[in-house]
Amino acid sequence: MAEEELRVDELYMDDAQSSFIEDSDEENTADEDVGSVVQLVHEKYNKSKDHRYTDEQRWLQAYRNYRGLYGPDVAFTNSEKSRVFVKVTKTKVLAAYSQLVDVLFGNNKFPITIDPTTLPEGIQAAVNFKKDQQPAPAAPPTAGAPPMPPAPPIEAPTPSPTALIFNELSPELQDKFEPVQDKLVEGVGSTAESVNFFPALEAAKKMEKKIHDQLEESNASKQLRTAAFECSLFGTGIMKGPFAIDKEYPNWDEDGNYSPIVKTVPKCSSVSIWNFYPDPDANNMDEAEYIVERHKMSRSQLRSLKKRPFFRENAIDDAIMNGENYYSEYWETLMQDDAQDTNPDRFEVLEFWGYIDTDLLEEYSVDIPKELQDSEQVSVNIWICNNRVLRLVMNPFTPTYLPYYAVPYEVNPYSFFGVGLAENMDDTQTLMNGFMRMAVDNAALSGNLIIEIDETNMTPGQDLTVYPGKVFTRQGGAPGQSIFGTKFPNVSNENMQMFDKARVLADESTGFPSFAHGQTGIQGVGRTASGISMLMSAANGSIRTVIKNVDDYLLAPLGKSFFNFNMQFDFDPSIKGDLEVKAQGTASLMANEVRSQRLMQFLGVVQNPMLAPFTKMDYLIREIAESMDLDPDKVTNNMSEAALMAEILKDMQAEEAPVEEVPEPPAGAQVGDTQGSGGGNIGTGTAPTPGEEGFPANTGEDI
Repeated sequence: MAEEELRVDELYMDDAQSSFIEDSDEENTADEDVGSVVQLVHEKYNKSKDHRYTDEQRWLQAYRNYRGLYGPDVAFTNSEKSRVFVKVTKTKVLAAYSQLVDVLFGNNKFPITIDPTTLPEGIQAAVNFKKDQQPAPAAPPTAGAPPMPPAPPIEAPTPSPTALIFNELSPELQDKFEPVQDKLVEGVGSTAESVNFFPALEAAKKMEKKIHDQLEESNASKQLRTAAFECSLFGTGIMKGPFAIDKEYPNWDEDGNYSPIVKTVPKCSSVSIWNFYPDPDANNMDEAEYIVERHKMSRSQLRSLKKRPFFRENAIDDAIMNGENYYSEYWETLMQDDAQDTNPDRFEVLEFWGYIDTDLLEEYSVDIPKELQDSEQVSVNIWICNNRVLRLVMNPFTPTYLPYYAVPYEVNPYSFFGVGLAENMDDTQTLMNGFMRMAVDNAALSGNLIIEIDETNMTPGQDLTVYPGKVFTRQGGAPGQSIFGTKFPNVSNENMQMFDKARVLADESTGFPSFAHGQTGIQGVGRTASGISMLMSAANGSIRTVIKNVDDYLLAPLGKSFFNFNMQFDFDPSIKGDLEVKAQGTASLMANEVRSQRLMQFLGVVQNPMLAPFTKMDYLIREIAESMDLDPDKVTNNMSEAALMAEILKDMQAEEAPVEEVPEPPAGAQVGDTQGSGGGNIGTGTAPTPGEEGFPANTGEDI
């Protein structure tokens, strides 16, 4: 697609500085401009595909255990009648998945926070100003005193450090602090009149809100749940992004015509582990040189690629004209319930992200941009389908990185892919199935009598079927019993004991005890509320490791990618700063357990008036609101913001309203008068005490 044909809102990511190859000529179907770059991608793809075969066998076994299906390697004897499969693996996987989701989304928001660094550069960590004190009233001039000398003329102020601090703030903060710009001082104030603000923290929280809004716009929570499910089942969850996409918002004009609003937003998505082919020589994403993703696209999906930047329209048309080329892999056939061998009417599209030597691209007749010709290797993004290069563009991200994130459920230090919960309990699942089949077969065998009939004592030609009320005739004079009933020994209890033992071993191998997903009949300490709370806290030890892996391998890299995306392609100065991304998955687990209780206990401690001056009540109240899943910006007030608003209102109220004159009370009237003279409180008054005026005993009058 030509550069000038791109929409304006798409240029902020894939802009003119991106290096890409032009579209092929309509009359030239050979497409010599890209040489044999298709062969290069296929070589990388096939190498990763062959190396991944062993991992695919593990995933297939995990999938069968989850679905309750026996694999082709399971052979039943002729005596085995039962084919029962106890799907304990499914229960454990869903329990782990549910706990992951509860921890990650326990606070109703994506578990990523943005905080300023310890010593932020380029932005002030803290500024403060002092509130004005009320001036003391001037003393009235005394009689005969000499007149006051005239005030000296006011000289033009020289630039002060406060002006420098104000100029270094972002435009939005300059508008905010304009009423007090001459009072700003860098650092945290140490007096009671100081009002403190933290520009670096404010920029971090704005960046955090922006990233959360972008994650909500791209439905990242759903994508993260999909990755968490595959992480629990297969051992590895994959996410990719962010990429700029056009999102359509429904809108109708005044005439009722549909006029949607199109907005370009960053988006992240989940990638199925079956379509993910990493560098076989890497043990994690930091070591990976390339990633190949396999897409299964319809004609409409392939045509929709034309709307995205730098996709070659003529090459896409050629790929569609050559027909569908998707072939189902062996694992797709095994995972399908209908097990059809027919290939779907779809296109196989390979997406390549990785580093390629500059000399190697030149051998494939790919034009290298001048600014990258001196580099030994370049990072590129290539899309191919039907031996056509649909897109070849240099990696637009700065700093350069591969936009994929692989999180292991349990880290395998010698393999790229992790170990899942289903694989950990593979042996115990096999044991439970075997003992359950033996118990069912034995119960069926021992539930009926084995009938033995002596035909020599029976009348020939009889029907030997047995039913209630059946009458057999026997030959006269034949000695002994003719029909014998033998009961087969019932050993199903022993088999079920072994089944229960295997189930306990499954709890040990997975780290998820049965009571964590609803098993009843718990004895001992688990019969009380505090006891089950202790057991659940101990059971969370295994999930803490998994959550830490999610923090380190997925949330932190994904948050940094969104941060870099906004710093590179978003031109809002209010979110710029020396910031760092922190994953809060482990903190969410802490919040779900005891964080709210600890905050309330601390609030009770600081109710003591002696401790109140040492407590930051605004921070404490915000933390309590967050622990209760409330938005602190909506339910709490900031004391610094309130002080700033009071300073602004003081300047606006320069002219005070005239004070209304209050009439003087009548003579002798006092507010505290209780004698009933009319100028005080209405009531019966107070009786005079001896010696006071009006006391009857003073004059000898009768009472």
